[in-house]
Amino acid sequence: MSEITKQKGASSSTPSPLMRCFFSKLVNFLSSEKRQNSLRKKHEIKRVNLGQTHVVEYFHQVDDGYSHLAIQTLAKLTAQYDIELVVHFVPPTLDDNFPEPDLWKAMSLDDAKRVAPYYGLDFDSDNTHPDEAQIQLAASILCHLSGDLVPTVGVLVSRSLWRGDKAELAALAEQYGHASPSKVSATYESGRTRRSELKHYNSAMFYYGGEWYWGIDRFYHLEERLASLGTTTSPSLPLIAPRPVIPSHFGEGAKQLTLEFYVSLRSPYTAIAWDPTIQMAQDARVNLVVKPVLPMVMRGVPAPREKKMYIATDVGREARASDIEYGNFYDPIGEPVLRGYSLYMWALTKNKGNQFLSAFLKAAFAHGVNCNNQRGLRKVVEAAGLDWREAREHLYDDTWQALLEHNRLSMYEFGSWGVPSYRLLDKDGKDILAAWGQDRLWWIAKRIEELS
Repeated sequence: MSEITKQKGASSSTPSPLMRCFFSKLVNFLSSEKRQNSLRKKHEIKRVNLGQTHVVEYFHQVDDGYSHLAIQTLAKLTAQYDIELVVHFVPPTLDDNFPEPDLWKAMSLDDAKRVAPYYGLDFDSDNTHPDEAQIQLAASILCHLSGDLVPTVGVLVSRSLWRGDKAELAALAEQYGHASPSKVSATYESGRTRRSELKHYNSAMFYYGGEWYWGIDRFYHLEERLASLGTTTSPSLPLIAPRPVIPSHFGEGAKQLTLEFYVSLRSPYTAIAWDPTIQMAQDARVNLVVKPVLPMVMRGVPAPREKKMYIATDVGREARASDIEYGNFYDPIGEPVLRGYSLYMWALTKNKGNQFLSAFLKAAFAHGVNCNNQRGLRKVVEAAGLDWREAREHLYDDTWQALLEHNRLSMYEFGSWGVPSYRLLDKDGKDILAAWGQDRLWWIAKRIEELS
């Protein structure tokens, strides 16, 4: 039994020691570079032996803002790489993979629109989601197009939809035709079935050789893989969508800004965002305020198997791309997280709250430390430069509950429900902008650079 007695009322998400160990080993395997390289090699050997071309499959959702960005890359993708492109159309996903569908819908518009210019893409919109009638018309046109027309005509359809240009959509329907409702339904079902066969759930997704790439944010991974296989039509061409660079030089005005950083002790994306965020905040000299929240799964938010599998592989790949220490994971779900937050409250009184969170994340996600016992927690405490003997007296401090709930509500106020999330405030404490995900640290940094 754990050295730490279970607190009354603690989350029922705490697994048995055996299950914790098994899940940790599974995640480490899924996220490993060795597995990634092995799978890529097997798929390439199979492709060559069967005499197949390089087939990239793309899954498009008509009313998804991220899909609107992704469809604009298709023409360049087929021109720059010697591939066969297969496009699937899918309906919105309404299941546990999207616990906040309305927030997701709003974010897919706002977030995609604001990052589009940095990728040289277009997102002309009046900041409202397309109405249902226009979505259906756009879907009917897209589902009627032959595959070779989607990269060109499909972009025109998507642009007209998001601009709210009903006349242009009607003209495109007249020029290229449109599918019947039954044909649209059949096309959606075909796309959904294929995506399910390949074990995914999201839209704006690219699939190649056993690996998934989400929209414009993971496009560079796909490009680098295709280039490594010699598919580039012109080696001198730059990547279509390179990974954005986080700036490191900022003006004096940045010192007047406050950056709120919402994190969780069980979030792998928080783990890989931590050091880059701390470094960026130091470079900019903004006032960084870290706001921890309870992990979603410990808030009763489900995490389906396919989502867990994708996150495990994606986070490992992202960490390697940024040269971040990650991959020796020991799951801290349940009791370790609760005790971690108890000790965090004490660490705050020592002005070492951030050092403690950093030490915990590194222990759980990079150093393989089992924080479900006092030996593991002692390593965390001492790595943070704190005294373990004093720390032991605060293992069951429950004042974190009010603080973390306040942080969660603050996060929901600006339309986010997960971590890591960011909110930037001006010198008067008024909102400037907010974003969800470690994918947006570069955008936050560029906006700070522009504002300073």
